[in-house]
Amino acid sequence: MMDTTRRLIIAHIALAMLVFAVMAQDAGAQKMDEMWGRQVMMLKAVDAERGQLFEDGNYAMFIHWGLYSNIGNLYKGKSYYGIGEWIMNRNMADIPIDEYKALAGKFNPVKFDADEIAKLAKDAGMKYIVITSKHHDGLAMYHSKVNKFNIVDATPFGRDPMKELAKACQKYGLGLGFYYSHNQDWTFPGGGNGPKQTADGKDADFKYYYENKCRPQVEEITTHYGPIAIVWFDTPGRIPREYVEELVRIVRKNQPKALVSGRAGYGLGDYQTLGDMEVPNENVEGIWETVDTTNDSWAYAWYDNYWKAPKEILHRLVSCVGRGGTYMLNIGPKGDGTVPELATRTLRKAGEWIRRYPQVVYGADASPWKHALPWGDVTVKNNTLFLCVFNEPKSGELYLPGLKTKVKSACLLDGKKRGTKLKVRTMGNWTKIQLPPRPAEKLIPVVQVELDESPEVDSCWGIDPALETTILAQFAEVTGAKQETKKWMEKFGEWKHLVRVWQWAEGGKASWEVDVLKSGYYNVDLTYNGEGRIVWGVDVAGGQHIQNQQNSSHNYQKFPIGWINFPEPGRYTVSVSCIEGNLAQASLKAIHFTFVD
Repeated sequence: MMDTTRRLIIAHIALAMLVFAVMAQDAGAQKMDEMWGRQVMMLKAVDAERGQLFEDGNYAMFIHWGLYSNIGNLYKGKSYYGIGEWIMNRNMADIPIDEYKALAGKFNPVKFDADEIAKLAKDAGMKYIVITSKHHDGLAMYHSKVNKFNIVDATPFGRDPMKELAKACQKYGLGLGFYYSHNQDWTFPGGGNGPKQTADGKDADFKYYYENKCRPQVEEITTHYGPIAIVWFDTPGRIPREYVEELVRIVRKNQPKALVSGRAGYGLGDYQTLGDMEVPNENVEGIWETVDTTNDSWAYAWYDNYWKAPKEILHRLVSCVGRGGTYMLNIGPKGDGTVPELATRTLRKAGEWIRRYPQVVYGADASPWKHALPWGDVTVKNNTLFLCVFNEPKSGELYLPGLKTKVKSACLLDGKKRGTKLKVRTMGNWTKIQLPPRPAEKLIPVVQVELDESPEVDSCWGIDPALETTILAQFAEVTGAKQETKKWMEKFGEWKHLVRVWQWAEGGKASWEVDVLKSGYYNVDLTYNGEGRIVWGVDVAGGQHIQNQQNSSHNYQKFPIGWINFPEPGRYTVSVSCIEGNLAQASLKAIHFTFVD
């Protein structure tokens, strides 16, 4: 992340150099040098502050709240399953525009308390809030002078909740950002996926929407609410590039310290936003974020009680920080303005852990392993590793494969500056750390490892002797098959992501180089889906071959293949092949190794 911030600074400086080179023809050399010096200092200061939000924060609150929250996925007595903010869409309830806009007359969130929401974010350990100022349905959740379809003029509520939230964020020292749907507007003429004619029957194109609603509303949200940390544009679709360029200029003019989300389009944002609900499995270069939900829907849905437990929230947070990014976790307030109690409970419980171990999250850098390890994940600060133990081995033995840097010390943190000193043993390419039988931290124990210098790690996959080791198909070298990203919805808008190997040809292979510390037999499982019965083969190069037939499932499930032998410690190449069955549809997600006692 730090390297990317520097690159942003350099890019802005380079642009400024071109401008001042032209100005040099009309200015004296000394005057130009003075102007150039001031410009460089200004650009460095602004870009450093923009990047600092991601450098130091790493954790934020997303809020989806609007007219759709009052519907809550229950419309005319029928429940619609999927993301609540799309309830109007034809893939959900398909509510006509006039009918939907009329529902604003029943939207009166009298229990909305900006102070409570900001305090919740603070208690949860979050550093800033991004809230929907206008989603695809077109209702502005602030007092827009541009269009009457807003929460002050179109609802009985009559208050501007964005002003209240801006004040509360300042009180609690939080950054504030606004989500704005710049392309899609389902209720305004000319907006993306919106009506094609005005109320008086005139044709309306996208330019009509942009000039009469989008652009002036972006001016409003960037000028009426004090300092803004982020303007979070979404779903650019086919919006013309020149419009995005102008919107970015507006943000730069009105809020020079604000970040612009990557979903503005055309690579014009300051950072990348990954797919919805996507926590990456390997380190991602540059400045980026993952946006995720506390349950399954972004906006409130009456039936959705599948909440992420505190440990799962922290696991996904640490995974994002460990991959080099930021985690923005969404809440969906109800139509009355309150936050579901179970969401507040899990967020505050996770926040208690963060307060005990803030160094693990804030200002931390990516793991040198570039992926999770069988027992958990790692974040870094300078020469210090923070090992977050999500899966405690029964033996208490934590194995670090391929760590080349010498370990000075290791201790189990207890929420204070000093912790319990731990025994460390080096075994060739491996480092073993012995945990006490019963760590005091019940949620996620944290081991702090001090190194002689910045960590350096061998990239070879280590097979853990104490825990099941899962290696994803994403990391395989593939021949005679296709390796590609797959994403799908479980319910409408509930996205799942993976990288699979499929469409196998005869002799096709997915291969991994592995480092084995403990020789002997390991049970091998495969996670896959497909059609019918499939025969899979697993080979150790120059060694044993096993194969087995298992049935398939439409979803990804783990099936046993058999025991395979690593006769001595060292490096091996392990390959998976699809031998019989519907080779084209057999889709491999992962291979698993578990030492056989």
